[in-house]
Amino acid sequence: MPLEIVTIPCRSDNYAYLLRDTATGRVGLVDAPEAEPIRMELARRGWGLYLILITHHHDDHIAGVDALRGEFGAAVVGAAADRARLPALDKAVADGDRVALGESTGTVFEVPGHTIGHVAYHFPASHALFSADSLMVMGCGRLFEGTAEQMWRSLARLAALPPETLVYSGHEYAESNLRFALSVDGENPALRARAEEIAALRARGEATVPARLDLEIATNPFLRARDPGMKARMGLAGAPDAVVFAEIRRRKDAFR
Repeated sequence: MPLEIVTIPCRSDNYAYLLRDTATGRVGLVDAPEAEPIRMELARRGWGLYLILITHHHDDHIAGVDALRGEFGAAVVGAAADRARLPALDKAVADGDRVALGESTGTVFEVPGHTIGHVAYHFPASHALFSADSLMVMGCGRLFEGTAEQMWRSLARLAALPPETLVYSGHEYAESNLRFALSVDGENPALRARAEEIAALRARGEATVPARLDLEIATNPFLRARDPGMKARMGLAGAPDAVVFAEIRRRKDAFR
């Protein structure tokens, strides 16, 4: 049975996600930017909290972990490779490991780039990918620790998941990401259509997550680094995909 997924806005632009296994009623959480909005949503729904899945060590993804663990007794899962920078882990995971929430099972993807120890969680039966600050709606995370080549490999792995996969990223950055995308890929008809959809969602105060992976592949400039037209626009016709990705990332970092 698929997970019931609840998106919780946190801080100024973060998202946390509650995952409820509908077969058993067990509830998990992906990231805890702060405790209070999550606590309030759990109380509103009458849910407990069984499991917390951490994607990476940045404070805006883990600040609420210890408070929620203390209140609910939830087990905490995170990357073994980054455990020194994470709250205390009850289970340390690596690439390919499985995490269970009731009868739902997710797979861990190591996705270095934004940070060296970043992981994503894929729940195939629910077509859900929790990618945090690796693959984002219309973008990707800044390269604070990893290299462009590492991030490109990470994104390429995620892009190889089934096209109907739903991407749940860690922030609401779609509008700013869209402005950049239009500056480098404005002749893309799929992108122009998506610009209208995103504008309508935000005008209604709605989240742009989740986003279908096939739509990201068609419109996210970072995933289009392998496209010959994008390579030509970057002045890098025939260059390796990772080199083109690095140039797109450089331009995004400088974009205002």
